[in-house]
Amino acid sequence: MRRLSAHDAVDLFQATDTLGLPLGPSQPAALLEAMGSRKDWEDLKVFGALVTVLTDLFTHPHVHYLSGFFGPLERLLRDSGANIGFAPADFRRFVTLLEDISPRVMATAASPPDRDGWCSLSLHAGANTRSLHAAGADPDRLLVVEVSEHYPVTYGWGEHAHRLHVDEIDVLIESDSTPYEIADPEPTDVERSIARHIQGLIPDGATLQTGIGAVPSVVAALLAEGDGGDYGIHSEMFTTGLMKLHQAGKVSNMRKGQYEGVSVCTFAGGTRELYDWLHQNREVAFLPVEVVNSPELIGANRSMITINAALSVDIHGQVVADTRSGEQFSGIGGHEDFVAGTGLDLSDRSILCLPSTYRAGEEVRSRIVPWFAAGTVITTPRHQVDVIVTEHGVAELQGKTVHQRGDALAAIAHPDFRDDLLEAAERASGGASPMP
Repeated sequence: MRRLSAHDAVDLFQATDTLGLPLGPSQPAALLEAMGSRKDWEDLKVFGALVTVLTDLFTHPHVHYLSGFFGPLERLLRDSGANIGFAPADFRRFVTLLEDISPRVMATAASPPDRDGWCSLSLHAGANTRSLHAAGADPDRLLVVEVSEHYPVTYGWGEHAHRLHVDEIDVLIESDSTPYEIADPEPTDVERSIARHIQGLIPDGATLQTGIGAVPSVVAALLAEGDGGDYGIHSEMFTTGLMKLHQAGKVSNMRKGQYEGVSVCTFAGGTRELYDWLHQNREVAFLPVEVVNSPELIGANRSMITINAALSVDIHGQVVADTRSGEQFSGIGGHEDFVAGTGLDLSDRSILCLPSTYRAGEEVRSRIVPWFAAGTVITTPRHQVDVIVTEHGVAELQGKTVHQRGDALAAIAHPDFRDDLLEAAERASGGASPMP
């Protein structure tokens, strides 16, 4: 193992090369910033997701960035004309995609080595764990690990140790980088109403998965303040809201049936308070995404309740969750896995939430539509959708006809748009088309 500065480590890259990165909060910031100062790239291919480091690297004309999940910086890069592409795939499928690509260089952020030489993978297990170990074992590949005292030491579970040993690492970079923080946005009145409807669907002892955003944060706050408890956590992402649920004494993890005694996640993103709380905290286990997002394992939890966001839904129950007007907005991530996993047991619930309307300029439009226009990219097929929630209420879709689904969705749409939805639902009776 060599200890190098970030700028010296960049010299080990070839002008034509490949680099694999983790998702978001565990991207090696000092390394990526140093790579941005190098100008002789001829064909550098970077594979990652949810980039959180603003660096000139991604605007170099000969750097090609393939992302599995768009965040604000990916959208900015796309709109500014950078060489960026999107790969549609579930988060867990990136395990095999990354192994197939086999980047020559694998890099990640981690906590500094302990006295036995182990570096915790800190905030991310995700899809690259196997590839990190594979790169470290291959003399023709390079494993670069950037360590900082600001990254919490976290733990895995059983065979999933969630760590790298210095003997595996080719290059160790010591930096003062801090993990990217995700603040909880101040919820709107609409989002608070949605969260209150969701709260009513969550029984004591439920196993919870929550996505990112204001609504899951409000749900966690309501549960923390409420009378219920004895919850378990099995979530792709561990958030500040889930930490607060722990702090309120509402999480026991003793009724899940899987990984009892610990909250399970594959990465964490939130505030500095969250990262400090996670440090050396054995209450949370970080496991590879192919484990956490396995639909079979999700479905094996008792009373599994998943809460995720949607952007639009039609009366068939088809859901758009990662594109807007055909443009990539986010990514598929674990959305599909947690919807599908909860469909394996009648006691489980998959909740998809969205405000009933949005603004397009001065015009107010419905997010619940009679049918989608040609070219719309569907995230979740109709046959997997269980419950849709807006600020106006709850629509139960599982086992309903298209006509019944349309009626249920009209009831939770904004009142200005309900008549059109009801008319489309009537036309869809008997399996006909909702379109006139």
